[in-house]
Amino acid sequence: MRTYLYPVLLFLVTALASCAKKDSGPPNIVLIVADDLGWKDLGFTGSSFYETPNLDHLADEGMVFRRAYAAAANCAPSRACLMTGMYTTAHGIYTVGSSERGNPRTRRLIPVTNTNTLHDRFYTLAEALKKAGYTTVNIGKWHLGNDPCSQGMDYNVGGSIWGHPKSYFAPYIQPSLNAPEGEYLTDRLTEEALGFMRQHKDHPFFLYLPYYAVHTPIQAKPALEQKYVKKGVTSCQNNPSYAGMVDNLDSCIGLLMEELNELELAENTLVIFTSDNGGIREISCQDPLRAGKGSYYEGGIRVPLVFRWPGKIKEGSLSEEPVINLDFYPTFMEIAGLEAPGNLDGHSLWPLLNGEESLEERPLFFHFPVYLQAYRKGYDDGRDPLFRTRPGSVIIEGNWKLHYYYEDGGKELYNLTTDPGERENLASVDTIKTEELLFKLNAWLELEQAPVHFNLNPQFDSLFEQQTTAGFY
Repeated sequence: MRTYLYPVLLFLVTALASCAKKDSGPPNIVLIVADDLGWKDLGFTGSSFYETPNLDHLADEGMVFRRAYAAAANCAPSRACLMTGMYTTAHGIYTVGSSERGNPRTRRLIPVTNTNTLHDRFYTLAEALKKAGYTTVNIGKWHLGNDPCSQGMDYNVGGSIWGHPKSYFAPYIQPSLNAPEGEYLTDRLTEEALGFMRQHKDHPFFLYLPYYAVHTPIQAKPALEQKYVKKGVTSCQNNPSYAGMVDNLDSCIGLLMEELNELELAENTLVIFTSDNGGIREISCQDPLRAGKGSYYEGGIRVPLVFRWPGKIKEGSLSEEPVINLDFYPTFMEIAGLEAPGNLDGHSLWPLLNGEESLEERPLFFHFPVYLQAYRKGYDDGRDPLFRTRPGSVIIEGNWKLHYYYEDGGKELYNLTTDPGERENLASVDTIKTEELLFKLNAWLELEQAPVHFNLNPQFDSLFEQQTTAGFY
C-alpha cells in the first residue's frame, strides 16, 4: 500500500512546493506607461469613442484612481519624477529640449535653463529594485539619458534619449531596433515584454513598459483606422488614426495579462497602468477637463491610473484621493518589503490599496519656470493663445487648486469639485483661501530652493504680443 501511495504523495508535495515557490517572495512589478494618453481616452474613464475592453477589464480587477496626477505636464520631466520619486525642483528637468520655447518677442522673462538628462547622482527606482534582487528591464521609451542600463536597468529594448519614434512602422530609425519592414512598434515592444516574462518567470522582476504609443506621429494600422472611420465621430473625440493607436495598445495589454495567467504569475504580480501626462487637446479633447499636454490645467496633468494585484487589491475599487506618480517609488518599496530612501517626495499608497486606511491629506506641487509654446494658436485652451504654459507654479490641496504666474503675478483659484474644468476663477472672491494656498506654495518653493527669480527678457515686445494675440480674447 505504501509503495503505491509514495509516488502520489511525492507528486502532491512537489506540486504544493512549486505553487508556494511561485507565490513566495516579493511580487513582480509590471509598470505600463502610455505616452500622451489623455485622462478621458479609455472606456473606463468615460470615452464613448475609443474601445478599450482589456483596459476596462483591468480596471474592473483593481483600483481606479479618478484623481491621479503626473508630476509634470510633458514627457521627460514626468518620467524623471517617476524614476527619482522627487519633484522637478530636485532634478531640474522641466521640459523637453530648450526652455526658451515660443517667439522671444512674446516672452517677458528669461526662463530657467533646462536640464535634458537625469544625473547619475539620483538613485532611481530601477536601481533600488535591482539592488533588492529584482531583474529590471526597460522596454520602450526612456527619455532620461542614452542608456537605461546606466540608471538601474539590467536590460533595455528600444530606450534612449529619444522621445518619439520616426515611424510606428519599421524601419523605425528611432528607436534603433532590427525589424522586418512594416512591423508595428507597439506590437514589437509587447512581444519583447512577453519574452522577458517567459524567460524570468521564476525570479522577481520589474518590467517597466513605457510604450511610445500614443505619442505622435499619429499612425494606426490601416484596418483599425478604418474601424473608427466607419464608427463615426463624437463631439470632441473623433480622430480615427489616434483611436486605432489606442485600440492597438489595448489589445497588446490584453496579451500581457493573458501571458501572466498562462505563466501562473498573475497572483504574485502587481500591474500598474498610467500615462506620463495628459493628451494633446487638438488630437483628443479631455472635456470637461481644461487644456491638455504641456498645460498645468487638469487636462495636462490628470491621467488614468489603475493598480491591480489579485487577492491583495479589492476588485472594482475606486478612489477619489489625489495621488501622483511620485507615489510609485515608495509604494513599490513597501510592497517589496524594502526601506525607501528618505528623500522621496511621494507617499506609499499601499495602506490605501489594501484597504487599511485613507491617505492623510497633503498638498501636491508643480513648478514650471520655463515656456512651452502652443500647439495651435488659440486652440489649446490655455491661459493665453500663444503658450500652453508660461512660467508658473501650482498647488493642489484637497479640492482646491491655485495657479501662480511669474510674468504678471496672476493668481487663479479653482474648486475642482464644483469646477473640474477650471473655468470660474475664485481668486478675487475667496481671498482667504487664495492667500492660504499661496503661503503654502511659497513655503514649499523656498524649502525646495526652487528657481523663482527671473531676469526680464530684453527681446520682449508688448505691442507685438498684443498684435499676435488680437482676435483671440
